[in-house]
Amino acid sequence: MRLHRLAIVILPVLSFLTGPGFSQQVQQGAVERPIVQSPILTIDSDRVFSESAFGLRVAAEIEAKSTELSAENRKIETDLGAEEEKLTRDRATLDPEDFRTLAERFDEKVQQIRRTQAIKTQALNDLVDQERDIFLNAAGPVLEKLMRDAGAAVILERRSVFVSANAIDITNEAITRLDGAVGSGKN
Repeated sequence: MRLHRLAIVILPVLSFLTGPGFSQQVQQGAVERPIVQSPILTIDSDRVFSESAFGLRVAAEIEAKSTELSAENRKIETDLGAEEEKLTRDRATLDPEDFRTLAERFDEKVQQIRRTQAIKTQALNDLVDQERDIFLNAAGPVLEKLMRDAGAAVILERRSVFVSANAIDITNEAITRLDGAVGSGKN
């Protein structure tokens, strides 16, 4: 009697595992993982970018450039602080007009440095956007193939879906396939 109930439970599971949604294909000695079969898939695009080899490389590069820019800003701040202290000390011995001229030059210098550093910061932000665009262009064909493999008609951003089954989330599979196809983006 117990074996009969177990067979009733196991048979549907086995038929699901051997159906079209669980096909295993051997490619170059590796077994491809099964992908859910669904007309609708979801994906967390932020995770796909940030956890992929490409996104990790971009994050490391941006972090290094950010650290460099922060160090440069600290040095500039120290240098300007010393220059301001000297100007303040010299104020007592300078003609008021000469002091005003030096103070205006110092202020112009500070404003120019701020603009220059703001441009550098914006360039870092632009670099992230450019790298993300490059990634998305490279990801398109990989995600289209994943969509076809799943028999899907659409991939929706997970955050824009109110409720869904976790089974239709392809984020991890997308990361794996993109790492294999695109890698870090640097050859």
